[in-house]
Amino acid sequence: MTQSAVPRRIAYDQDEFALVAAELPDASVPRETGPLPVPARTRVFVIANQKGGVGKTTSAVNIATCLARGGLRVLVIDLDPQGNASTALGIDHEAGVPGTYEVLIDGEAIEEHVQASPEADTLWVLPATIDLAGAEIGLVDVPGRESQLLRALESLLAKHSLDYVFIDCPPSLGLLTLNALVAAEELLVPIQCEYYALEGVSQLLRTIDLVKGSMNDRLRLSTIVLTMYDARTRLSAQVAAEVRTHFRSETLRTAIPRSVRVSEAPSYGRTVITYDQASAGSQAYLSVAEEIAHRSIAARVQ
Repeated sequence: MTQSAVPRRIAYDQDEFALVAAELPDASVPRETGPLPVPARTRVFVIANQKGGVGKTTSAVNIATCLARGGLRVLVIDLDPQGNASTALGIDHEAGVPGTYEVLIDGEAIEEHVQASPEADTLWVLPATIDLAGAEIGLVDVPGRESQLLRALESLLAKHSLDYVFIDCPPSLGLLTLNALVAAEELLVPIQCEYYALEGVSQLLRTIDLVKGSMNDRLRLSTIVLTMYDARTRLSAQVAAEVRTHFRSETLRTAIPRSVRVSEAPSYGRTVITYDQASAGSQAYLSVAEEIAHRSIAARVQ
């Protein structure tokens, strides 16, 4: 195996992964537009699905990378203690590396702990470490515990100019996910094209209704991405049709196909966009990002 083929995730102790200060753009400085349309204001997405293994983190990192490589300023907030989003974006997140935990528990500023991702010039990441596994307990006695991330994000956006923020959640509906739902305005739900595809989505929608009623009336289900689509099977087509029937306006036209390249890219500390841009999975995510960039926030939960 050549040196370039060695998975980057095993090289966290090398100099290229040394923690460096990532300077976010000043909110008061005018910006130039890129190939993709710049939103009128920052769009904050929470990417959630109670059902695991649906391509949630994969979608988060690849869509974020596509938008950033399209000329937009993007921040990914990793809220999953496993730190898979951090891994895929080439970010060091060993135990003790400051990140989401310090923001939620200690009230520290997001900009103090963001890292620049090597996947795109205008892509930043707030990493998650295993320390975040104890955040649920640590937040119990914190006043306004469900709004910790919202306050930190509002403070960040008052000083720094970003086009998109993506919050990647764990596959549960605990305090971490609740913080994300309170902080976001748009919900993106990846749904796999397999049996029981809608399992968990109904409970997630009930949680959204509760959050909207008491903590965040701005939250909207705006985007559904069909993942793991296999054109060779009738099941994938049936599931896709069912999802489009239930969520006609929210479901994107592009479906993400099953792809070996998509699955193996994170083991190299990369997204499929930079790992193999010519692959079917990469091209699908590029189309998804373009759809999202051209869609408005007007979608409503059905």
